Amino acid sequence: MGIWQGRSRRKRTGGRLRPIRKKRRFEIARELQTATVGVGTVKRYRVRGGNRKLRILTTASVNVYDPASRKTQRARIVTVRENPANPNYVQRNVITRGAILETDLGLVRVLSRPGQDGILNGVRIAAPPG
Repeated sequence: MGIWQGRSRRKRTGGRLRPIRKKRRFEIARELQTATVGVGTVKRYRVRGGNRKLRILTTASVNVYDPASRKTQRARIVTVRENPANPNYVQRNVITRGAILETDLGLVRVLSRPGQDGILNGVRIAAPPG
């Protein structure tokens, strides 16, 4: 079953809104596919206008920028430490933008969108106190 991203058929007050047209194909969303920790897998898919996007399905490494040394290097992902998008994502090792990863270089906050960019970039953050 498709996910529809069109306008609701209800007003904010709860009243019914009479639609002026039917559903359109461009209002259909894609099925949810999340990026997780594992062997590297990237999927290409077509978007509106014939353009292409890349979606990370699994990845084992992240490009880490260190603000102190101003250098970028590749790091191996150990696990997902926090994810503000959904607390359940931590248990499932799902990576989204804003997630905090534990790597062999330390804690990293994800800056890119792995479901749309096809690459995983992050910035090294100071370890939390305690």
